[in-house]
Amino acid sequence: MTTPAHPAHIAMFSIAAHGHVNPSLEVVRELVARGHRVTYAIPPAFAEKVAETGAEVRTWRSTLPGPDADPEAWGSTLLDNVEPFLDDAIQALPQLVAAYEGDEPDLVLHDITSYPARVLAHRWGVPAVSLSPNLVAWDGYEQEVGEPMWEEPKKTERGRAYYARFEGWLAENGITEHPDSFVGRPARSLVLIPRALQPNADRVDERVHTFVGACQGDRAAEGEWARPRDAEKVVLVSLGSAFTKQPGFYREFVRAFGELPGWHTVLQVGRYVDASELGDLPASVEVRSWVPQLAVLRQADLFVTHAGAGGSQEGLATATPMIAVPQAVDQFGNAEMLQGLGVARYLPKEEATAERLREAALALVDAPEVAGRLKAIQAEMAAEGGTRRAADLIEAELSGGGGR
Repeated sequence: MTTPAHPAHIAMFSIAAHGHVNPSLEVVRELVARGHRVTYAIPPAFAEKVAETGAEVRTWRSTLPGPDADPEAWGSTLLDNVEPFLDDAIQALPQLVAAYEGDEPDLVLHDITSYPARVLAHRWGVPAVSLSPNLVAWDGYEQEVGEPMWEEPKKTERGRAYYARFEGWLAENGITEHPDSFVGRPARSLVLIPRALQPNADRVDERVHTFVGACQGDRAAEGEWARPRDAEKVVLVSLGSAFTKQPGFYREFVRAFGELPGWHTVLQVGRYVDASELGDLPASVEVRSWVPQLAVLRQADLFVTHAGAGGSQEGLATATPMIAVPQAVDQFGNAEMLQGLGVARYLPKEEATAERLREAALALVDAPEVAGRLKAIQAEMAAEGGTRRAADLIEAELSGGGGR
């Protein structure tokens, strides 16, 4: 990499969640390699991982459940899920102001959940660029999704109090924007998923949002995985890092694939489940608390996924057929998108029995039309540019030239 003509101080802000930090890391690594000074504000749980990119870590204390917290810590309603982010933002802002006093950046990068980052960019008078690890709002999103979702919560005292508090916090910081547009309508956004995974992509304002696709590195530091020599087919089963406390569900996967002749099953169960809870396991079932997912997918014939944004695009990037069993939030929409693309079967959790899983697996693996669609999407993703294009566009914002 050559040193840029005008090296800049770029500040990145995120929360302590794998699905929000991981997509940004290669972009940050690339910016550092190009000679920019990058600081990354993150809670301590991710300090070491961020430091490996070459960025300077600025730690702050978060009140959100940690990256390995029990999913039940998040509650079950819409307000249960959004209130903690506002609470965290309000208490984090003074910490971040102090962390950057006298060292204000030239540009702010931020995850979609980092509300203080946009406030700070406004205060400092510098451009802000959102790095979105999942879908973005399209023309008509508010009417089709936002308003129906919020109709009932807004009628409650708790819902009205949430909005009043959010509006008051923004006003205190000189921002008159409504909370909904503040959260969902950034001035500039790089979308770190392939366009193929974006609902209503033809209605996304590409003057604001640029799809750069997956920003993946070589992942060598995560370790390797070797496909057994006698495995005719390999299936990876992973429900991500959050919704893994489900031993009964994992037993269905063992039943589905453990007795298929010639099949080898890699079952990632997370930190809350022990292999002993799964009963007698066939020799063809490999149970791990964690696996180097991309390394396995590069050798797998099938991926059973919760359809998180990261896993979905890794399945597409490796051209691996998928069975999508969504657990929460945007995963349901991702599962529908994957099925609509012709590369996956969507099985609602309550329908994901061993029999249905096995049926879906046998229909997907070795299907020529599925393989063809996957190869076409893989090529489309490669053309989106990934890490280097993201860094190019960020440098264009620094120069005031914009760029798409």
